[in-house]
Amino acid sequence: MQVRPIRIGTRGSPLALAQAHNVRDRLVAAHGLEADGVIIHVIKTSGDRIQDRPLAEVGGKGLFTKEIEEALLADEIDLAVHSMKDVATALPDGLTISTILAREDVRDAFISLSCPSLQALPAGATVGTSSLRRQAQVRRARPDLKVVEFRGNVETRLAKLEAGVADATFLAVAGLNRLGKSERITQRMGLDEMLPAVAQGAVGIEIRAGDEAIADLVAPLDHAPTALCVAAERAFLARLEGSCRTPIAGLATLNDAPGPGSIVLKGSVLTPDGSEAYDGQVEGRPEKAISLGMALADELLARAGPGFLKRAGI
Repeated sequence: MQVRPIRIGTRGSPLALAQAHNVRDRLVAAHGLEADGVIIHVIKTSGDRIQDRPLAEVGGKGLFTKEIEEALLADEIDLAVHSMKDVATALPDGLTISTILAREDVRDAFISLSCPSLQALPAGATVGTSSLRRQAQVRRARPDLKVVEFRGNVETRLAKLEAGVADATFLAVAGLNRLGKSERITQRMGLDEMLPAVAQGAVGIEIRAGDEAIADLVAPLDHAPTALCVAAERAFLARLEGSCRTPIAGLATLNDAPGPGSIVLKGSVLTPDGSEAYDGQVEGRPEKAISLGMALADELLARAGPGFLKRAGI
């Protein structure tokens, strides 16, 4: 008999809430719980509060998880739901990512009210984005464009676009799909045009290490192929010591050929101005996912040569 409701911790943005409600609904369905057997706790994070400066200046991606993780360690919540691209590669002691949900569309969405594509933007047009990865990739493809800081959740950034703050912006296709706003997408960027952020499109569940009851509760939601790909990507990022101050892109996919198949990992490291970029790809057995991620990072750093990490802001 369930003694008290299961408590889910999440940020309060519409996208974060949509993801948390999806997890709640899946848990209720998987275990035959009452509708009020799983409740959602909204926790405001440092990343939500700081809106006047680029995140790269104030601490990186952990700003979107810090307070939620503190609540988890304090037993104020039982599990946390995160967009995995916001989760630092090094977790606080005592916490673990136990479950990765099936991944959504990994691509970036180009959104503009006046142009059908990135390449169609006129010279000197303004692109708004707070992502250093997207900034670097835009500057690499179109060095003639102006890139400006564009903070805020999905709704805020769409409103800024409509207000004319920029001529175009980029958002994750996954987030727009989850919010029911896919009609706002002007162009889905090809993976050869804009490689996504590590773990883009993936949602993870973080719990206290050793909490077997909660681990068993969330286990039915785990999607092993997505978890494997995300593990390879995060190993690549960790080897590069990547953060919000670093333009890094990475995507792993599974080759479903007959037999054991393979995992393919593509990665890219760039300087913030896009003037230098090193791309690579590795392939191997799925059980080697983490070592493949580290190997690709080592390969790209070797090709980039001494001093690249400083130039890239790592």
